[in-house]
Amino acid sequence: MNNIFKAIGDKNRLKILCLLSLHELCVCEIEVLLELSQSNVSRHLAKLRSENIISGDKDAQWTHYKISEDFKIENEFLYKYLINEFYSLKEYKEIIKRCEIYKKSQYDCHTIRTDMQLVLKFLENKKE
Repeated sequence: MNNIFKAIGDKNRLKILCLLSLHELCVCEIEVLLELSQSNVSRHLAKLRSENIISGDKDAQWTHYKISEDFKIENEFLYKYLINEFYSLKEYKEIIKRCEIYKKSQYDCHTIRTDMQLVLKFLENKKE
């Protein structure tokens, strides 16, 4: 249990969990939604994956990450607590809104890879 708390004890990893509680996402999507570098996102995902908090499904060159079903079952109360906090704290509500705007757009991993600035600008404009 200590390792789980160490893994989720980082603000960026909590933000990633917030996103993954909504949708399966690849590294580039997390990168653009949280405005973090690819290496930073990958490092955080590796930590979460090492504790079986998340899992990844390979699809061609992309891996889509999601919260592990085992984590949800084995840590049901913690998982429910996190979800409740994500929906009640302003910072996480903004992340949720940003993710939902992105998911309703026509953009995808391919767009992010070819023109990340376009997607960032779109998300910034939708914030207002």
